[in-house]
Amino acid sequence: MASYLYTLLVSLSCIQLSAQTGGAHIWAFLNTPVSSRGTALGGQQISIFDDDVNLVNFNPSLLNGSMSNHVSLSYADYLADIRFAYVTYARTFQGIGNFGIGIQHIDYGEFMETDVYGNIIGTFNHVYDYSINAYYSRPILDSLLQVGGTLKAIGSKYEYWNAFGLALDAGVTYHNPTRLFTAALVMKNMGTHIEPYFVGAKKESLPFEIQLGITQKLKHAPFRFSVLFRNLETPNLRYKTEENLADDVDPFTGETSKENKISSFGDNFMRHTVLGLEFLPLKNFSLRIGYNYRRREELKIPEKSGASGFSWGFGLKIYKFNINYARARYHLAAVTNHFTLSINLSEFSNKY
Repeated sequence: MASYLYTLLVSLSCIQLSAQTGGAHIWAFLNTPVSSRGTALGGQQISIFDDDVNLVNFNPSLLNGSMSNHVSLSYADYLADIRFAYVTYARTFQGIGNFGIGIQHIDYGEFMETDVYGNIIGTFNHVYDYSINAYYSRPILDSLLQVGGTLKAIGSKYEYWNAFGLALDAGVTYHNPTRLFTAALVMKNMGTHIEPYFVGAKKESLPFEIQLGITQKLKHAPFRFSVLFRNLETPNLRYKTEENLADDVDPFTGETSKENKISSFGDNFMRHTVLGLEFLPLKNFSLRIGYNYRRREELKIPEKSGASGFSWGFGLKIYKFNINYARARYHLAAVTNHFTLSINLSEFSNKY
């Protein structure tokens, strides 16, 4: 049993499935998209400034007064039998700032329990990660700039092993409503692994990341473009598998071929880039599409890449309910479905 759970811990640390950085940090679930809109736009976008309270998880400085008294619930049918849920609420207090709370929970499903000889003796399903987030933001410089932060209490329960840690996100957003332009910078998951899974276990690093995002809405057309640059703390996100290295060697001369510098630069640049587009034909309806190049390159099957790396979704307001759906293609064998329901409680009662 103990040996099996040790293997499980290693496996779960690779949840991002990144061939270069997967397994390098604990709690990689912190970088999974928590809402349908984020999923549809490529996984994350940090520079869309409106009343969507779910975006605060990506960038705390997006928290603003238009989100006050908004509550949202999200559920994702994630990879394999993994389930992901998120709930958040925000409230603005005049003269003090904007506050919010969010709870992330990811359940990894059911596992077989074995003895030390590998014999199956049962199943268990107490395997999950969670994060309880407290958000705060306030405007500065005549509201053109907004600063914010997130304090995260992070934990895991893998059958009878537990872990705990703390992390901080910090963000700053420039929003110019006249030019319909927004830019944001975020530093995510700055923290420490406080309690390891068992006595004597090594404390692991968190998935620290620096992100830069820009969003531009067209003035005379119903389109909003978003570009996110991820992992700026890691200049080179490229890697080569053993198969790639073997292909670079001439079978007759044994010499290694030189890589095209322009091609390698473009490949590395795009691995940092996530693209998102929103089509806004009506006030209460929108269509979204996203493209994550790095996800496509690392998870596609060379013989048949299909729609790996692409995602899409829509948003619809019916009565007082905002309903959002997204579908993301990771690779041929893995598609996620994400559902989000958001409500402005102030629309239901004047007492709020």
